Amino acid sequence: MTSSCNADWVCYLLRCADDTLYCGITNDLEKRLNAHNAGTAAKYTRARGPVELVFTENCVDRSAASKREIAIKKLPRADKLALIGSALSLPLTRERRINQRFTGLPVLSKR
Repeated sequence: MTSSCNADWVCYLLRCADDTLYCGITNDLEKRLNAHNAGTAAKYTRARGPVELVFTENCVDRSAASKREIAIKKLPRADKLALIGSALSLPLTRERRINQRFTGLPVLSKR
């Protein structure tokens, strides 16, 4: 579920309780997921929790993460689901196991 670069910034996709998708960026994924589920993060996810992490992609810096977020947000829903689906077919990586331990959710790595 992650791709490219070894960096601190992550672009991520969440599946909300109403089955909508939310895309965002962060430099602390665990903290941001907790904030989304506590209702203290994005206004969009506040009324749509709990959320499930379905895709992450590492980025070299905030600028790259923001550009990727914009690109993903422009995609039609079907393409976002295909992006998630393509990550699902990849092998389990160390990062995916770590993310799975923190969130309890399957996190896939795309390298």
